[in-house]
Amino acid sequence: MKKAKFVENTLVLFAHPYLEHSKSNKELINFYVRHQHYTFRDLYEEFPEFHIPAFRERKRIAHYDRIIFHFPLIWFGIPPLLKLWIDEVFDLKWQKEFGDNPLKNKEVVILVTTNYKEEQFGKNGVFKYTIEELISGLFVVLKQNKLKIKDFLCIYNVDQLEKKEIIMHKHHYMAVLNGG
Repeated sequence: MKKAKFVENTLVLFAHPYLEHSKSNKELINFYVRHQHYTFRDLYEEFPEFHIPAFRERKRIAHYDRIIFHFPLIWFGIPPLLKLWIDEVFDLKWQKEFGDNPLKNKEVVILVTTNYKEEQFGKNGVFKYTIEELISGLFVVLKQNKLKIKDFLCIYNVDQLEKKEIIMHKHHYMAVLNGG
């Protein structure tokens, strides 16, 4: 099997409204900060008033080869600020301004964390829906904008994990990001 190329120019869009309560997410985001090829943006830190300068954001994301969406499942969906960011920035009308779609074929990785157990999701689980179904709007927006979804990862029961389990997930995630 051919190994995927390493993507150097990566934008990380992190959105966690309660980061101070998530030791596991704090540990996971340390990976981005330590690597020079990742531009880490905490949307809740950057836009505390929920005002998204869409034009600036569109120009910014056009310069990246890969976008990572990293967020917790909040009330069985995407965090509100990330949803607003997506609504404002991925408006299909803006592509006409560029002529060509500046997002076409950019690679996307989605990392979702949740405090629920994996068996609670799906048609046999207590919630009756998979996480992919719960956040399906994100997948639709990405496909409509011609982005390539490289991987979707979910870490379940995230804040009950032991340090060694967090490190194991972190290593798996790093391997995915590095093409392994």
